[in-house]
Amino acid sequence: MKMKNQTTVTEFILLVLSSDPQMQIFLFLVFLVIYLTTLGGNIVIMVVIRADSHLHTPMYFFLFHLSFVDICYSSAMVPNMLMNLLAEHKTISVNGCITQMFFFFLLAITEIFILSAMAYDRFAAICDPLRYMEIMSKEICVLLVSGAWTMGFFHALLNTVFALQLHFCGFNQIHHFSCELPPLLQLSCTDTLTNQVVLFTSVVILGSSAFLLTLISYIHIISTVVRIRSAEGRRKAFSTCSSHLIVVGLLYLTGFLQYTKPSSVSSVVLDEMFSIQYSILTPMLNPIIYSLKNKEVKTAVGNILGKFRFLK
Repeated sequence: MKMKNQTTVTEFILLVLSSDPQMQIFLFLVFLVIYLTTLGGNIVIMVVIRADSHLHTPMYFFLFHLSFVDICYSSAMVPNMLMNLLAEHKTISVNGCITQMFFFFLLAITEIFILSAMAYDRFAAICDPLRYMEIMSKEICVLLVSGAWTMGFFHALLNTVFALQLHFCGFNQIHHFSCELPPLLQLSCTDTLTNQVVLFTSVVILGSSAFLLTLISYIHIISTVVRIRSAEGRRKAFSTCSSHLIVVGLLYLTGFLQYTKPSSVSSVVLDEMFSIQYSILTPMLNPIIYSLKNKEVKTAVGNILGKFRFLK
């Protein structure tokens, strides 16, 4: 435990990506474009799904909620980072930092469980198409999304309650562009063993549960697809799921490495790369991968644009 007579920290300094002013302006423009793309892509998906009755199906119900989570997820992280890239004093209050951490945990866990629900939806559609609408009833869909938000809230509340018990004094620089728990634990003057155990246990249990649900769904999907006699049928089924697997794989790989690796192997550059992948790039990639490659969404967007042209 560190000395108790050190000055209590009331705010942190976020050391965002680069100390070079010109590089900070460049990074600001890059991440501004990414953020606007994330907002635009996910808002378009939500509007199109709501407006087109042909897309009122379980798959697009989950996609609608995934887009909403991605907008919130990106908005919890990126605006503050953009502001700090241009600000002379790159500070955030301790309470503001813990609040950002709460929303990060809430939205990250909610996202992985919604992705699991989407994998289960594809399993039902491909492996048991005759009973698909019975398996994926409206009640089941609402239950799965509600469960995802509940898991996210539980994880966020659990880790935030323990984080609020921490005391910060002396050094107040966070070598990160946002407030995540691992960098905060390194600055604490109080013992962090309990926080580390709670964080590791909750990440492993919830992350592994969501991952196993997704993995089991795709094992069944792949075993069903390889038995399809039609080459065109196999191609169509694999194209539906391959993009999902890419996003999920990158999300789990970077997230697990970030939150389960020992602190002794911590690297500032590596930590920031992992965080950029799962908190900034993933929300931008989801609408591109899930929708722009989807003929139904493309058709729905075309129909809506056609109506606007007709009105003019």
